Amino acid sequence: MHIDLWVTLAALIVGVVVGLTGMGGGALMTPVLVLVFGIQPLAAVSSDLVASVIMKPVGSLVHLRKRTVHTELLLWLMLGSVPAAFAGVFVIKLFGHGAALQQNVKIALGGALLLASAAAALNAWLRARRPVPPMHGPLSRRPLATFLIGALGGLLVGMTSVGSGSVVVVLLMFLYPTLSGAELVGTDLVQAVPMVGAAAAGHVLFGDFRLGLTLSLLLGAIPGVYVGAHLSARSSDRVIRPALVLVLLATGLKLLNLGNIQVALILGTVVVVGGLGLLAAGVLGGGAVAIRPMEDSAA
Repeated sequence: MHIDLWVTLAALIVGVVVGLTGMGGGALMTPVLVLVFGIQPLAAVSSDLVASVIMKPVGSLVHLRKRTVHTELLLWLMLGSVPAAFAGVFVIKLFGHGAALQQNVKIALGGALLLASAAAALNAWLRARRPVPPMHGPLSRRPLATFLIGALGGLLVGMTSVGSGSVVVVLLMFLYPTLSGAELVGTDLVQAVPMVGAAAAGHVLFGDFRLGLTLSLLLGAIPGVYVGAHLSARSSDRVIRPALVLVLLATGLKLLNLGNIQVALILGTVVVVGGLGLLAAGVLGGGAVAIRPMEDSAA
């Protein structure tokens, strides 16, 4: 078993970012392992998922104490997400063998990051524009749709380790617009604990789990998240989160084997279009768009 101190340092930095923003570590750490350290994609996914099993319960306990978890929705989400997360590794195995398998996992990871970046941007836009939802009255429950959202999130995590938090939260926001942001995030975080556990179990049994790599991640990530969480009260999401969305987008494009010039052109276009959109929204709205802090569990 080998502890890689460079991986530990990278995990420390990622952990600080996760603690600052609440963004899931899978969307940041797994691509770093693949692109920076040259870890095989399946090994990066497997080891990061096992590390997440230890990290995930922290945020969920906070929301359970605050009673910001909708227990009925939680049940339907878990019914979909837990088996789908365990099945994710079997879906990966359908991608082929050897080098073909690793390349296909890399492409799936890139696609998941593009989806996560789009969901994070949409999440920010929705939270900035929608009014504070009412906290009274019965909730119109949609069990089947909730189940399918959980299954989609679980499959994403099981296949790529990229947290489904932003995707699931956005879909739940459309499905249950009267839920508060805290309830949306809390419910998603709690259901993510057994979901990640199931995904990790599948990857330990049938994936490419590496104990040394997992321990290297945990040695850096645990203190990093702790430090980042304490710094979060004195930091602003207005710069950090948009920058992270661009990082997710750029990383996803690189994993899809796009060249540096193509990535730069796409990022430039996104920045220009996004800036013009915010400017237009501010002008049409009679003032600057207020960007409210986002709670998120993307992974």
